[in-house]
Amino acid sequence: MSMTIHCDIASAEEEIFSGLAEVVSATGQLGEVGIYYGHAPLLTQLKPGVVKVIKQGGEEELYYVSGGFLEVQPGVVTVLADTAVRAKDIDEAAAEAAQKQAEDDMADQSSELDFAMAAARLAQASAQLRTIRQMRNRAG
Repeated sequence: MSMTIHCDIASAEEEIFSGLAEVVSATGQLGEVGIYYGHAPLLTQLKPGVVKVIKQGGEEELYYVSGGFLEVQPGVVTVLADTAVRAKDIDEAAAEAAQKQAEDDMADQSSELDFAMAAARLAQASAQLRTIRQMRNRAG
């Protein structure tokens, strides 16, 4: 039996996961981070993307986070996300539409739209679609 660490994933609205995990991985500001039992304390800002939890027993669950923070303390990993959604609950059509709209907004030079806001929306929609694709690839 492998060593586990307690993991909590919560958004501003609700806690969506709380349990034991063998591995928790996410995309921090400086790149990918993988947390195993015994990891050193850490606090990092999260980029929009996938948080992967391999639960005790090897079952894998994927979550999309739009940003937030990941904190590692002895025996506990906490993900506090602006938005957190189970990968299976993401609306693919809405994510594709949001990605297309953000791309169109960025291409429209005559618009008074804030370019940074459009880029952030594009990053979030792209991350949601990557999460869906990663879930499909794992399902086979």
